[in-house]
Formats: sequence, C-alpha cells, structure tokens
Amino acid sequence: MYFVYMLACSDETLYTGITTNLERRLEEHNYSTKGAKYTRARRPVKLVYSERYESRSEACKREYFIKHKMSRKEKQALI
Repeated sequence: MYFVYMLACSDETLYTGITTNLERRLEEHNYSTKGAKYTRARRPVKLVYSERYESRSEACKREYFIKHKMSRKEKQALI
C-alpha cells in the first residue's frame, strides 16, 4: 500500500510526496534528519491530504501529476 500525501509547511507552501507509512513519514518530516530537505527548513508541517494506491507505479504517477501539473489553486481545491 502506498500513499500520496500533501503537507502544509509553516511558510504556507505545500509539499507532495509518497510513502508506505504516513504516520512515520510525518514524524520524519517534523523531527528527523530523514525528512525532506525542503520540509526541514519549513517546520512544523502538517498533513492536509492523502490518497491510497495499491502500486508504487500508480502512486508515483499521481505524485508527479500533483507536483508538476497542478497549480497551487488546484491543489488547494483538492485539499
């Protein structure tokens, strides 16, 4: 099981990623050096959206679409 998730950062930007464990990944983004470099500089972050997928391939395609094809306005409507 894979999740595509969106985080709201402290500077009001949005971050999108994929994971197999939402709780662990959110913890990493907020408290660990394993969090993405982008979010480490914008803590605290909070989970604002997620979708579940059966395959990594599907999740990666959706993550790419959200990150590169959707506008901020479209992302906010999704949330």
